[in-house]
Amino acid sequence: MSDLVYVLNGPNLNLLGTREPTIYGSTTLGAINGMLASRAGELGLRVQCHQSNHEGVLVDWIHEAHGKAARAILLNAGAYTHTSVALLDAIKAVTVPVIEVHLSNPHTREPFRHTSYIGQAARGTIAGFGARSYLLALEAAAGL
Repeated sequence: MSDLVYVLNGPNLNLLGTREPTIYGSTTLGAINGMLASRAGELGLRVQCHQSNHEGVLVDWIHEAHGKAARAILLNAGAYTHTSVALLDAIKAVTVPVIEVHLSNPHTREPFRHTSYIGQAARGTIAGFGARSYLLALEAAAGL
């Protein structure tokens, strides 16, 4: 099994640290990526981190992870979680397990956030632990 884990982040996650810190925390995406790289090394894994505000780019990276036989994909699809059939179909089309990640707990927020297209095809979901959600998801990926 590959030691490569893709970490994919969707729209507006490039603004972490300044965007609604009361909801998403003050940790930047760069800091999260650094924490993931460090923990991945301890777990004998490698991470490849990406962020895009464009749905099709995220689909392309899911396909790429499949082509590279990645161990797992950690996916924080942001708002696309609740709207993207394209991401759902991409996840269903590949054999790489996807772990859905959220900084906040969508079920404690607005009703439209209670539906997750990603969760319909993901191996599991980790949500509500801030930046630590990513580390918990990486540990789950290590156990696959």
